[in-house]
Amino acid sequence: MVQVRLSWVEGADQDVPLPRYESAGAAGADLRANLRDRGVVLLEPGARALIPTGLRIEIPSGYEMQLRPRSGLALKHGITLPNSPGTIDSDYRGELGVIVMNAGDAAFEVGHCERIAQMVVAPVVQAGFVLVEALSETERGGGGFGSTGQG
Repeated sequence: MVQVRLSWVEGADQDVPLPRYESAGAAGADLRANLRDRGVVLLEPGARALIPTGLRIEIPSGYEMQLRPRSGLALKHGITLPNSPGTIDSDYRGELGVIVMNAGDAAFEVGHCERIAQMVVAPVVQAGFVLVEALSETERGGGGFGSTGQG
């Protein structure tokens, strides 16, 4: 098991539950809003906001943390993360914030302590980049969007 170290930022509500997996087979741990005034953030349709979590994290070297939308919020209210998956690098030590967007058709309130996203810890492979004169040929070649057919 990979261990991710957490600490509270100054002024955070330390009664907010820490991230946790809500079922035995869950890939993502739920992350909660930690609003300093313990109020709400109102997101009008099309609006986005950076929602604080009150947490700083230490991800082990060789891993990243991906932030992803919660499917229930996306389906029921159109709440998503516009940069999904958001990547938190292992050398970042600032407060963990979540960019939340309302893609729905009604205003939505993000409340203090509400589950706003899920976090997935994943291994990272860094590549070496080599400039060459030519690339190998494939059947697909340079065919891009939709080039492999429909369905």
